[in-house]
Order: sequence, then C-alpha cells, then structure tokens
Amino acid sequence: MADRLIYVPLGGAGEIGMNMYAYGYGPVGSERYIVVDAGVTFPDMDATPGVELVLPDLGWARDRADRIDAVFLTHAHEDHIGAVPFLLEFVDAPVHARRFTAEILRRKLDSNALDASLVREVPDARKAVKAGPFQVRFLSVSHSVPEASALVLDTPAGRIIHTGDFKLDDNPVLGGRLVRKEWAKAAKGGIKALMCDSTNVFSEAPGRSESSVGPELAQLMEESEGAVAATTFASNIARLKQLAEAGAASGRRVALLGRAMNRMVEAGLKTGMLSDFPETLSPEDCQSVPRRELLLLTSGSQGETRAASAQLAGGSYRGIRLARGDTFLFSSKTIPGNETSVARVINRLSENGVRVVDDSAGIYHVSGHANAPDLSELHALVNPEAVIPMHGEHRHLSAHAELARRNGFESFVVTNGQMFDIGARRHAPQCSSEPLRYYLDGTRIIHSQSGVVRDRLRMARQGHVAVSILVAGRAKREISAMAVAFGLPPPEDGSLQQEIAESVEASVRSARGKVLGDDDAIASIARNSARRTAELLVGKRPSVGVVVHRF
Repeated sequence: MADRLIYVPLGGAGEIGMNMYAYGYGPVGSERYIVVDAGVTFPDMDATPGVELVLPDLGWARDRADRIDAVFLTHAHEDHIGAVPFLLEFVDAPVHARRFTAEILRRKLDSNALDASLVREVPDARKAVKAGPFQVRFLSVSHSVPEASALVLDTPAGRIIHTGDFKLDDNPVLGGRLVRKEWAKAAKGGIKALMCDSTNVFSEAPGRSESSVGPELAQLMEESEGAVAATTFASNIARLKQLAEAGAASGRRVALLGRAMNRMVEAGLKTGMLSDFPETLSPEDCQSVPRRELLLLTSGSQGETRAASAQLAGGSYRGIRLARGDTFLFSSKTIPGNETSVARVINRLSENGVRVVDDSAGIYHVSGHANAPDLSELHALVNPEAVIPMHGEHRHLSAHAELARRNGFESFVVTNGQMFDIGARRHAPQCSSEPLRYYLDGTRIIHSQSGVVRDRLRMARQGHVAVSILVAGRAKREISAMAVAFGLPPPEDGSLQQEIAESVEASVRSARGKVLGDDDAIASIARNSARRTAELLVGKRPSVGVVVHRF
C-alpha cells in the first residue's frame, strides 16, 4: 500500500485556542506521527461550569501513542502548551522546543510534580530534528511571546511549513522576527502546503509593530497623577519590558503582581530574553512608595477572578489598594468570550474612582497575529501548492481560504477531526472522526460525552431533588419518602419538599406488587412523580436522584 502524507487538526481549527495538530506519513493505518503543539482553552459558566480546563482531542493521540515519534512546540502560550502535561501521561516521546518555551514547559511540569526529562531544548533553530520519517526545523517569527517559531517539515513526500502564531514585525522589541530571506530559502524547491495562522484575517490594515506601543505608554505614565496599574498578557514580556521602562522613565518604581507575571519575567531573565529590566519591588514594599512613583504590573488581563487585576478591582491585592486618582491600563485585547469578566473588573474599578484606560483606540496594544495584507505577503513569499488555514473559528478559516484563492492559491478548509491527504490535496473522510473535547474536572480528565457537564448544566437550569424512599413491612407495603430540593424556588404556599415527598409516596404505593420488589422500577416511578410535582408547583423539571432503602 502506498505511503501518504496526512494532516489532522485536533484542536484550533474551528476555534480560537486549544491548538493541537498531527502530521503523519506512511501506509494507510500505519502512519508514523508527529504532534505540533498541545494547548488548552478556558471554561465558561454557560457551557462548561465547574471545569478547570478544556483540552483538545487527547483520545485520538492516546489511540496512536505508539506511533507518535515526537512533539514539537511553536511557542509558550497556554493555548499551545497547556495540554502537554496531560499528553505526556500516555505519549512517551520527546518534546522539542526552543529555549524560552522549554523553560516555561519545564516549570509547568515541575509545578505538577511531573518528569521534565522528555523536554528537549533546541540549541540551534537552524538544525533539523529527526523524528521518524520527518525532519523538522524551527524558523523564527514574531509573536507576542519570545522565540515563537514556524516549523519546516521535510518528509519523503515533500516539504510543509506550519506557521504557528505569527505576525510581520521588523522591530519586535525582543525575540525573533520573520526574516524574509530565510523564509524564501526555506520555500526554495517547492512547498506542498502552508498551514497558516488565520486569527486576524478580518483585519484589513497592515499590522503594527510592537515597538510602536512604547512611546504611547511613556506618555501615559508621564501624564498620570496617581499610581498606575497595567495589565497585559503575562507571556508578552516585550510589552512588560516596555511598560516597566516607561514607568521607570517617568520616575516610577515597578512591582509585579501575580504568579504569572513573576513566572514569565523570571523565565525571561533566566533565558536571556529580558535584559536591563528595572529592579522590582515586593508587594509589601509598595506600601511605603508615594503613589505618583508606583507602577503595578498585574496579571489577569482577561478578567480572571483570582488574578491580581480582579482582586485589586474588588478591594485589595496583598494589602495594595487602588483609589480615586489612580489609573488602570488594559494593554491587551479582550479575547472573545471574556467580555463580561473584563467588564466586571472595569466597573468595579470605576466604582472606586479609578480611571480606566483600555485599548479601544488601538494605541496601547498591538496584536501578535498577522492581518490580511501580511497573510497575503506570506502567501506570495512561500508560494505553496496549497494554503491550509488553521488557528481560527470556522469563519476565520473560510475567510482565509477565500483570501488565498484570490491570491491565486488552492486552499482547503480542514477542521478539527478531519483528515487531509496533503499529497493528493483532498480530504480523506473515511479516516476522519468527530472530534472530542476533554475536560480537566477537579483532578480527573473526562471527555465531553461523559454526561457529567451535561448533568451539571441541567441542575443549574432546572434544579435538583434528592429523594429517599423507605420500603418496609412484611408485605413491603409500608412506604415513606423524604425529599430535599436544591436550586428550586419555593411555591407560594406549602412546602415544595413535603409536596414532592407525598406525591412520591402515593405513586409508589399505587404500584403493583412486582414493581415494589424492583428498586430500579421504584426509582423510575419516584423520578417521574417528583418531576411532575415540581413542574406543577414551580414550573421546573429538576434532575432527580433516588435512593431506595429496605427493612
């Protein structure tokens, strides 16, 4: 059977975040694989209440774990590396990353008491790493985190370029940049497919450089009368550097608030990504600094409830308070879905008299992703046989595919769980599957079809009733029931719990003798009775749990 080169997105192709992609080469059903990135996304109360993290289709990888030769990481964002600890529970393969990403991953594994020995730091990005039938080389790009890279994948069937997250920025403050000569060299000889970031495809203007933010930050720091607090993505240490330098230039002393901020700055200093970073204060030392001389760099740009930004908005963080006359800057973009949590922080700050400055005017933040004109430039530079959009919701992928076609390139939309035959340039539907989502729920990994979250959502919407039934007596006709209701409104008169208990007792007593000998049958009668009674009295059909006792 002939060998084939295939691509399978397992997360990130149909949504923003949770990126995970597989490439395979070999006979059908016996391909050897590499995995590119393994990220997470974060839950929301509407769809995934109580869940800690949402993970990509780890089951697909688990089923092929013995055929995965390596994992390659493009950069250190959580939506690209957050699921690696869970992947390594069943994939015994090296994880290759550049220095900064490797440092962040080792810290993550160490904090979870996991073995970091599989992490392989790539000392020379120009040198290819062999993994089964693949030869993989890192190619520098600009992004909002240091040492972001595209991947050049050489296979017996041809060469692929996987961009990862990138932008065109000739002056990125720190970290690498996309050097066009290097990309042209990588593209020489032909590219079978360009797997390309789609996040900013709807932005029609060319992207702005990270360095354009610095002067604006300096002016804001100089004009602000009281203390200044600023939040951004903790991994964007180029922005942290510019914020800290702007603060220092205006006579302010810098404090890092939040574990994520401290962790990223420590990693930046250790790996040499950060240099000349101003000396920082501890939160305790901030108490003795005049407010006009204080800059707080805070975690929680997306309104995370336990992060430093939300705690400051709610009152204080480790004894530090913001007050009337102070300024709070969001040097970040609100990720779709986080608008409510960010607005909550803004409103609480406003209630305390704090001036809030966001980036609605596009002054204090620039994106780390390529806009449409930059995507077109990269298409022309690489000149691939096909453009495969990735990293985006379906509307992003479709718009990117249309842009590529207008630029004269074949393009295909490949979403999570689908398999694409790169050599034949066609989908392979017979090998595709419906992608599963996995959840970190407490300390357990569950899949989205387990019903746990569905039950939780139903309880949140309809409430829950716990029913205990006692079946006693020689003839098993002595029936008594007790009900406890959770999350249900009380009726105008009478006790809902008592009404449900009486209804259940009556329904069970009216059952025939054989039914009374079957606990499952009794439980079914009790559930139906409890739901009917609750719906009649308060208009809700709750979930019902039943326990049958016999004496």
